[in-house]
Amino acid sequence: METDTGAVQEVTAGDCTDCYYLDVNMYDTEGYGSVYILDDDQPAIIETGLGTNHELILEALDDLGIDRDDLAAIVVTHIHLDHAGGAGFLAEACPNADVYVPAAGAGLLVDPTRLVEGTKNAVGDQWEFYVDPKPVPEDRIVEIEDGDQISLGEHDLRVHGAPGHAFHQVIFEDPANDAVFVGDAAGIWIPETEIITETSPPSDFNLEGCLEDVETLKSVDPDVLLYTHFGPREVGDDAAAALEEYAAILSEWVEAVETKRAELEDDEAVMEYFAETTDKADVWGERKARAEAVMNTRGVLGYLDHRE
Repeated sequence: METDTGAVQEVTAGDCTDCYYLDVNMYDTEGYGSVYILDDDQPAIIETGLGTNHELILEALDDLGIDRDDLAAIVVTHIHLDHAGGAGFLAEACPNADVYVPAAGAGLLVDPTRLVEGTKNAVGDQWEFYVDPKPVPEDRIVEIEDGDQISLGEHDLRVHGAPGHAFHQVIFEDPANDAVFVGDAAGIWIPETEIITETSPPSDFNLEGCLEDVETLKSVDPDVLLYTHFGPREVGDDAAAALEEYAAILSEWVEAVETKRAELEDDEAVMEYFAETTDKADVWGERKARAEAVMNTRGVLGYLDHRE
């Protein structure tokens, strides 16, 4: 699947209607970061990117004929800045939109100081691709948690807790489209090669929690998985198999890091090993592929430390 940065594309997977997405060229990398728009009675943006290219999202609204004053909802699966970094910018440009944020992390979008500090620690020199997030006014925030529902018209977004990747993560089920906006709960989908791969960033990654999140997704049993990283994926009747594949990949990844740590007895050497051996350079470019490998390795190493 080829993407055109900033171009609005209709989600045609399964029986999806009213759903669109665009590539926001996250980390200057095509095919890594998606933002979705539901064009309903109460239009919604789901996920907001880093903030650096938020103008592309506003232009997408224009292309779809959605007036910025009519946008009703800005919705994020969690507050990691590759998902929520654009929320404040979009809220400023779309003055009537509520910003729906998992309750566990909502305060960090009102005052993002600690969020920025934690992100810099997690992403290292990738911070150059970010922008300092604009605080979201507290009176614009709607806190959400497991069991809530966001009504948009023909489409509802049912909230399911999914705290394995991050304690503040949820996923959104859209029953009308038999689809789920998965955040990072189902890994990273690479449509170019039709490969699913791990995501395990510091500092909240928890393997057991992630595997529980996979079970949550299996219980929903959607026809379509809408990945922030990256794009729509039709799984049809094979949702359980696709999700079990990710659970196996994630478990094997953690085991590989644990084994290499025991062998090398040096965490810096472990991170360098996985940076050197990544097979994603042909997809994302060498710099992003190496940085992703280092970040995911650090997340697993932290998880192993807390597990012991």
